[in-house]
Amino acid sequence: MTDPLSPELRNELEDGLRTLALDPTLSTPLLAYLALLARWNRTYNLTAVRDPREMVARHLLDSLAMVPFIDDLAARGGRLADLGTGAGLPGIPLAIARPGLQVALVESNGKKARFLREAVRQLGLGNVRVAESRIEAFDAPGQFDAITARALATLPLILELGGHLLAPAGRLLAMKGAIPDEEIAALPPGWRVDAVHPLAVPGVIGERHLVVVARG
Repeated sequence: MTDPLSPELRNELEDGLRTLALDPTLSTPLLAYLALLARWNRTYNLTAVRDPREMVARHLLDSLAMVPFIDDLAARGGRLADLGTGAGLPGIPLAIARPGLQVALVESNGKKARFLREAVRQLGLGNVRVAESRIEAFDAPGQFDAITARALATLPLILELGGHLLAPAGRLLAMKGAIPDEEIAALPPGWRVDAVHPLAVPGVIGERHLVVVARG
C-alpha cells in the first residue's frame, strides 16, 4: 500500500490540483486528512477504497472537481450540508479548499461520525460541524444554501430525505456518473433540474456529472 505522505503521492495530488486550477499547497492539509482516513480505515472500514493512491483520484480530486460550483457560495460564507457524508466526502475536501464555506457533515453511522469529529479536530476545520443524525431527522429546516450527496441515493430520494434543509433559493448539488435521465424524469413536483455540468476528474476514468436541482 502506498504511504499517504510519500513524495510520489504528494506530486500526484499536486498535479491533479493544478489540473483543477486549484492551489497545489492544498496538498498538505489534504494529505493529512488522507493519512488519518487511511489509518482509521484499517480498523473501521470507512471506505471501500483502501489504497491511498486510489483515494487521491477517487476521493480527493473527485470531490474537488465540485469547487467551481461552490465558489460563489464560499465567497459569501454560505452553508452546505453534505448528506450521508461517510468518511467526509466531498465535504471535508471542499471545506479545506474553500475555508469560507460553512459545511455540515450529516452522518448517522456512529463510527463514521467519530472519525469525522476527530478529523475536524486534528485538521483544525473551524468551518465544519458534524451532525450525527439520519438525514430526515436532521432538524435544521431551511438553513442551507446547498445540499450535496456524492454516492447516496437517487435524486428523488435525496430530496425526500434532505429537501427540508434547503433555503427557498437553495440547490441540490448531486454528484453522479452518467447523466441520470430516469432520476431526473422522476423528480417530485416542485423541483426541476437547473443545470447538468460534466466534470473532468484527473485520474478517474468514466463519466462524472454534477446535477443541480432547484425548486420551481
